[in-house]
Amino acid sequence: MKTIIEVLFWVFTGLVFYTYLGYGLLAWALVKIRKMMGISFKSFNNPSFQPEITLVVPAYNEMTCIADKVKNSFGLEYPADKLEVLFVTEGSNDGTTEYLEGLKPHYPRLRIIGGKERKGKIEAMNMAIKTINTPIVIFTDANTTLNNHVLKNIVRHFEDENVGAVAGEKRIQTDSTEAAAGAGEGLYWKYESFLKKLDTRLYSVVGAAGELFAVRTHLYGNVEKDTLLDDFMVSLRVAAAGYRVIYEPDAYAIERPSFSIDDEMKRKVRIATGGFQSIGRLAFLWNVFKYGWLSFQYVSHRAMRWAVAPFCLPLIFLCNLLIVLLEDPDNGFSFYKIIMFAQVLFYLLAILGYWFENRKMRIKLLFVPFYFSFMNYCAILGFNRYRKGVSSGIWEKARRAT
Repeated sequence: MKTIIEVLFWVFTGLVFYTYLGYGLLAWALVKIRKMMGISFKSFNNPSFQPEITLVVPAYNEMTCIADKVKNSFGLEYPADKLEVLFVTEGSNDGTTEYLEGLKPHYPRLRIIGGKERKGKIEAMNMAIKTINTPIVIFTDANTTLNNHVLKNIVRHFEDENVGAVAGEKRIQTDSTEAAAGAGEGLYWKYESFLKKLDTRLYSVVGAAGELFAVRTHLYGNVEKDTLLDDFMVSLRVAAAGYRVIYEPDAYAIERPSFSIDDEMKRKVRIATGGFQSIGRLAFLWNVFKYGWLSFQYVSHRAMRWAVAPFCLPLIFLCNLLIVLLEDPDNGFSFYKIIMFAQVLFYLLAILGYWFENRKMRIKLLFVPFYFSFMNYCAILGFNRYRKGVSSGIWEKARRAT
């Protein structure tokens, strides 16, 4: 019995290690091997390649940030006659639509799609895509700030006919007094950016951040109205169609972290719920014989992050506890007892991180245990929510720090 439990302990531990660290190490090694063999993807940086583009901004009740978003959008470096900015304000009742309408005389390339009923972000995007005539569409959130060269840095990749979408970088703006939730979120996205760079060099990014991503308009397709992770579904379906999805770190969207741990939990649970929804709808991507590198990257970087690691963690703890209980009590400090002590200490630090988070106290030592535990806990909550059924793509917006 003890031997079987030990085997399970190492299997579960191996799965978690591979999910969070092993895949990154393996991808890094594969990229190095490809480089040594002279295998790489051609990069494109032709300054004269400037197709017409549409920047789409879903904006439901965004009066607190809409003025800054308009200024930022029209201040981006790109030929003015080739850039259209489309705000989709469906269902807004806080004056967002009226404010934008008042700006149209000052911004000839500003377009607005309104509506009295809120149907959710994905319906706003589906509605917008039907009105777009430019070959490339770029989606961004209303509460983000884009860097000045973002459009040029994104668009240049589309000169490659094999590129179907481009994922920008998401950056979290934190300060020295930020709570652990915000600081942990920023640390998480820095690691994600590192993995996406490897993904691009290996073959394709598996999922884009909704804060900033671009797609060839004709590849967008029609996304189900109850979809929670529109950015993920659109980009993965583009990749499944045989196109690469490129990660461009020099095109970035800056946003503030979640206002509180409760707001961050709402966001994480929604993302996890959408993750399980996506796994169901993208089941065909598990066919490695058909999709090759894409299947390998999708399963390793995404599917396991949602569907495997979160459930392995409590099983690791349980197996470790059973092994210790089955050991000879006179055995002293055995290997498994040391691991048990380390696990208990790790989760105690996570609990301390939660306690300090609510008091806006920043202790770097607690970032990793707190956010790691928090993220996986939210994934389990997301699975439970997914099991109950998802009937709508509309969600309550999480507040952001000011």
